[in-house]
Amino acid sequence: MPVAPFGDAGARLLIVGLAPGMHGANRTGRPFTGDHAGILLYRMLHEFGFSNRAESHAADDGLRLVNCRISNAVKCLPPDNKPVGSEINACNRFLANELHGMQGQSVVIALGGIAHRAVIRAMQLRQADYPFAHGAVHRMGDTHQLVDSYHCSRYNTNTGRLTADMFREIFARTRNLLAA
Repeated sequence: MPVAPFGDAGARLLIVGLAPGMHGANRTGRPFTGDHAGILLYRMLHEFGFSNRAESHAADDGLRLVNCRISNAVKCLPPDNKPVGSEINACNRFLANELHGMQGQSVVIALGGIAHRAVIRAMQLRQADYPFAHGAVHRMGDTHQLVDSYHCSRYNTNTGRLTADMFREIFARTRNLLAA
């Protein structure tokens, strides 16, 4: 079953993850809710004023996003929890609709290389012109900016590839871009 985006439909910040997690969004019906990846994400969203709570455990837990929306490149739980190209391609039109519906000067945070490439494709841009790099900021036309981050997965946080301070820098940069 597809997991719908969560948050403010008129938000200027869109966070794009990979796919619903088996023990998180696939179970709860809300992106990054009930799994390890959501722990750091929701803590940062709260710290930077994008949510009313620092934790999310269930779709009915009272958490609200403020000027923020969360979606995924792939809408359904992929086999072996790893999406393949055909799934990413099949879901890309939904992501394109979300991106084209964003108002004003907006920022997209791509969590990981797959999400980054899905955003670039949804915006009909050339992949070669927008290389993924943690902390990179890319201008996509006149209204959208893309901020790249490593995914906040258990693997990345446990190995130190993504630390809380590194993720905090992503959100500080995003907050500054939205304020400009």
